[in-house]
Amino acid sequence: MSQKVRVRFAPSPTGPLHIGGVRTALFNYLFAKKHGGDFLLRIEDTDQNRYVEGAEEYIIEALNWLNIPYDEGIGKEKDCAPYRQSERKDLYKQYADALIESGNAYYAFDTSEELDAHRKDHEEKGKTFIYNWHNRLKLKNSLVFSSEETRQKIANGEEYVIRFKSPVNETLHLNDIIRGGIQVETSVLDDKVLFKSDGMPTYHLANIVDDHLMKITHVIRGEEWLPSMALHVLLYRAFRWDAPEFAHLPLILKPTGNGKLSKRDGDKMGFPVFPLEWKTAEGELFSGYREDGYLPEAVINMLAFLGWNPGTEQEIFSLEELIEAFELERVHKAGAKFDPEKTKWFQHQYIQNVDNETLAGKFSKLLKKKGISTKPVLSADEGLDVTHIVSLLKERATFVSDLWEQGSFFFEAPNTYDAKAAEKAFKPETPELLLKVISILNTSEDFSIEKLSEAVKGWITSENIGFGKVMMPLRLALVGEMKGPDVFDILSILGKEESNTRIKNAVNYMS
Repeated sequence: MSQKVRVRFAPSPTGPLHIGGVRTALFNYLFAKKHGGDFLLRIEDTDQNRYVEGAEEYIIEALNWLNIPYDEGIGKEKDCAPYRQSERKDLYKQYADALIESGNAYYAFDTSEELDAHRKDHEEKGKTFIYNWHNRLKLKNSLVFSSEETRQKIANGEEYVIRFKSPVNETLHLNDIIRGGIQVETSVLDDKVLFKSDGMPTYHLANIVDDHLMKITHVIRGEEWLPSMALHVLLYRAFRWDAPEFAHLPLILKPTGNGKLSKRDGDKMGFPVFPLEWKTAEGELFSGYREDGYLPEAVINMLAFLGWNPGTEQEIFSLEELIEAFELERVHKAGAKFDPEKTKWFQHQYIQNVDNETLAGKFSKLLKKKGISTKPVLSADEGLDVTHIVSLLKERATFVSDLWEQGSFFFEAPNTYDAKAAEKAFKPETPELLLKVISILNTSEDFSIEKLSEAVKGWITSENIGFGKVMMPLRLALVGEMKGPDVFDILSILGKEESNTRIKNAVNYMS
């Protein structure tokens, strides 16, 4: 590639960024970085009726949280500024005029009522109404009116649109990096509206003009834009500009595989479809990956595998490795089924790789929210060693919240005991055995795991008691359930005083 690679992510600020949009941004980012190119963010807000307050800020925050920031765009202005289409609207009229001048576009004065009547009439005859070569000379436009009549209508303030004049009877040979060669017959294309009399361009014109002016070399976008590709290529040709290369990404499908993943699916099935939480103006709340406790690296890794495959067995990729391995040619054509369980699997893999101190920091924040003050120090008398606790719990954890579910007993003494386990573990001789454990703990100067294990197990063996008779009720006394790491780990972390208090409480409970 002799020309510098420049790609863009161009969302509309009509609400929160769906993970389908995030994946489009990611693939653009990976492609740009792989080829030493630029990744631009452009906000396509020509449809002001659908503009949603806060959506633009949300998009930027989401890209930053995911560590795929843009090189150029809002707040990072360079030569191609501005990057909001609403701020570029004075640009587009001259390009629409140029197309009229070259005979590639025309003014159309048909009212929406007239067009609706045509549609209805066609439907009644079992046909579909398309505004193009086969009827444009029978409709109200500048191809029918004289130049003078057209000028007069515009001067009188009659509402008009500027339509593209699609060529007749031509076979277009298009190429898509992902899908290969595509043939389109121009006779089936409609004469799309490019410009409205309110001074705003439609998506098609603004998109093409901006991509050209911003020197975009590759347009990587969702499959839903594939039907627009023929028009866009024809517009490039009409302007006598070099067209960029196109790549249309496959749809992200529901977990069931039938139909496109929607924002409602996440709510129904209990998983987020947005990177960050989003609250609508009506107060409806949609969950986000960030607020649900996912790590951005896990979300990125999951999204990369929705429609792309590295061609190897490797599944865990850092962002640097994704950049190195990414190729558009390895993106599939078929829709990619979203799998919430696989997302959790990625999250589990990533949380295992977070160092214990970092994880302890995140866990301490959660404890603070619960009103538990922590001092990550080694002496149990001064506070609990959260880093050590995390190292014991993390293997079974997928989210930071799982650390609480598995280890809340370190911070809150049990006030009830699991009924089934208690029935099995608490026997008539149990109180006497537990009181003996207390006396062993009281005489232990060294409260390390090794010394505690040696002392208690030595006593059990010498008295020939049977491990289950002591260890089961001891765990239950400390935890309240039959869960958690090694009992001697728990004793060592809780310290002598707290351990004794919990065992006495269990003895009193049995009495």
